Amino acid sequence: MPDFAIVDTHVHLWDPAEIPMDWCAGAPALSRPFGLAELDEARGAVQLEQVVFVECDVVPGRSLDEARRIATMAEADPRLAGIVAHAALEDGAKVAPHLEALAGLGLVKGVRRLLQNEADDAFCLRPDFQAGLALLPNYGFHFELCIFHRQFPAVLELVARHPEVRFVLDHIGKPGIKAGIVEPWWTFIKALAAFPNVICKLSGVATEADHAGWREAEIRPYMDRALDVFGSERVMFGGDWPVSILALPYADWVEVVDRATAHLSREERQRIFRDNAKHWYRLPG
Repeated sequence: MPDFAIVDTHVHLWDPAEIPMDWCAGAPALSRPFGLAELDEARGAVQLEQVVFVECDVVPGRSLDEARRIATMAEADPRLAGIVAHAALEDGAKVAPHLEALAGLGLVKGVRRLLQNEADDAFCLRPDFQAGLALLPNYGFHFELCIFHRQFPAVLELVARHPEVRFVLDHIGKPGIKAGIVEPWWTFIKALAAFPNVICKLSGVATEADHAGWREAEIRPYMDRALDVFGSERVMFGGDWPVSILALPYADWVEVVDRATAHLSREERQRIFRDNAKHWYRLPG
């Protein structure tokens, strides 16, 4: 367990009764409210200095309500220091009023438009999506890439076309751990790391394995690869809580990452668990 306070760059907070999420109906363990009080209970001895909220794929038309709800929660708990909100970038220039509304909330640091479930692996290369993406620097926003490993070719092209945009890779690009797939993810993640405007979250790894039967030795090669190609300067800790509880408790995931980084210096570990998040998300303190 880290002996210093950490910043979690990937926390979900929701109440399905208040703002519905269609996908949650298929996951009974997640179909209940999860707030900061539940996170405090789950973290145990983990010292949480700050957290970044990441949008929860709520039903269409409610994403701005979601961001406003989180901004209100942050007024009562300053640990909630940043928001990654949904934005329908495929709307092209028409997404601008939505981005302006997000910017007005003050805490929004970036946007995410889930790509992982798109049938078209090249969805992100559609002209309207790229037009919406190109607007993000106008608001100081980055874009969070939530993809499955099969979508890497299109994402590599997207990042190459938009050097003006900062990108955050969620969940190390969701490699096919459960199926034992190593390549081409192994090659693709190194190619993505070659772009200096991309940083990688060490999050959501165990949930890509067999939830009930995964072993640490099974997921470590993927974690080690992300650490190797991005380096300690461009990797951030993410809890992916509460989705992560499908595979393991929150504090256990912190300990897994702690062991995976134990060979690094204290300064490097503090970058991964704290300092990189503060820099990339422009967090106070």
